[in-house]
Amino acid sequence: MKNVFIIANWKMQLDDAASEALAQEVVRRWAGQGATRSDVTVVLCPSHVALERVHPVVKGTAVWLGAQDCFWEDKGAYTGEVSPVTLKQLGCEWCIVGHSERRGFLNETDEMVNRKVAALMRSGINPIVCVGETREERTAGRRDAVVIGQVRAALANIRPVGTQRIVIAYEPRWVIGTGQAVAPEDAASMHNLIIQTLFDLYPNDIVERQFSVIYGGSVDSTNLAGFLSFDVIHGALVGGAALKADEFVRLAEIAADSIKP
Repeated sequence: MKNVFIIANWKMQLDDAASEALAQEVVRRWAGQGATRSDVTVVLCPSHVALERVHPVVKGTAVWLGAQDCFWEDKGAYTGEVSPVTLKQLGCEWCIVGHSERRGFLNETDEMVNRKVAALMRSGINPIVCVGETREERTAGRRDAVVIGQVRAALANIRPVGTQRIVIAYEPRWVIGTGQAVAPEDAASMHNLIIQTLFDLYPNDIVERQFSVIYGGSVDSTNLAGFLSFDVIHGALVGGAALKADEFVRLAEIAADSIKP
């Protein structure tokens, strides 16, 4: 049975009070269905400063807590960074790494992403690894090579153990923040390529049990069903549409409806 992820990335859009209020509303609206839908994983990723206020809201509910980034060391003289150990103490079970905005604005490299993935795994936090090409790379016909390279680099020497999960989020960097998603068929083609890359790296049973591949980039309630109609697309990383509780919970409901009995 397909397990679907609906992951909210609130970015730097909300202060701590607004984050807490939005989390309360999401939990309230999703509580009934969420209690019976273990096949739909709903994750909220507020800013670091709001984690402490959001955690009590989601603790013990059908909604999980995630972070938007981490550093690759457990502690040390790294001004402004946040350790995975601290994130775990704050209740995070998930963490985004390698988001296109960090790659673009902060020059985050594949090597940095790999170190962050390893640090998260050590701390018992499940990584959400973002990959995707720029418009220039796509136009030059390098999309496939770029994304395969990012997946391989992010997962170098990474071996999930026990119940650890790794989510790969394919987000074409050129559509982030534009309000225009790629065609579902286009996304499905890339998801197939990513899944094949995972099969090249790991035994089949590990890929099937411990990896999921989701789409990110201008996802909303008008287009999510089209993406989820493809079995290789296991959910969505959601930006703007995650800032309104009714819209975000509607995405979770669409995800639940997409799962075949």
